[in-house]
Formats: sequence, C-alpha cells, structure tokens
Amino acid sequence: MTRTPRMDRPEHTEGQVARTIEQQTAKLPSDLFLWAAGASIVGSLLLHFSGKEHQSLFVGQWAPTFLILGLYNKLVKVAGSDPVKIGQ
Repeated sequence: MTRTPRMDRPEHTEGQVARTIEQQTAKLPSDLFLWAAGASIVGSLLLHFSGKEHQSLFVGQWAPTFLILGLYNKLVKVAGSDPVKIGQ
C-alpha cells in the first residue's frame, strides 16, 4: 500500500496559526515542561498539606497538561510541521 504525501492532500495540512505555534514552541527546551509538571505536583502537595485542598486540586491538575504540552513540543521537534510548498 502506497501512502499519499501530505502535500498532495491540502485538506489535511496545518493552517498558518498552527504552523506559527509549532515554530515558537519548538524553540522551548523539552525539559521545561517536565520541570513545570514537577513543580505543579510539588505545589499541589504543599497546598494540600497546608490545608488548602481546593487550590491543591487546581494546581495538581496542571501536571498532565504540562506533560501533554511537552509531548507536543517533542513531536514538533522530531516530526516537524507540515511541509510547505514554495510559492504558497
């Protein structure tokens, strides 16, 4: 089975906004998101042990978000954005 290149299928290409976001996020170091997730977990624990359970849950729920953003960052760095034809 042959695979059609993405450039031949314009309905499956990224828009200008996504391309710009990918270019900017690729500049960030990948471990930044890991540190942010760790800080969220530590902050959540500190808030929990200080008796602020509601705030603790809010801060703790950011950890998976940071990890997913880190995964997105790594995918953009490894796979890149959609190829752009010259003249588009």
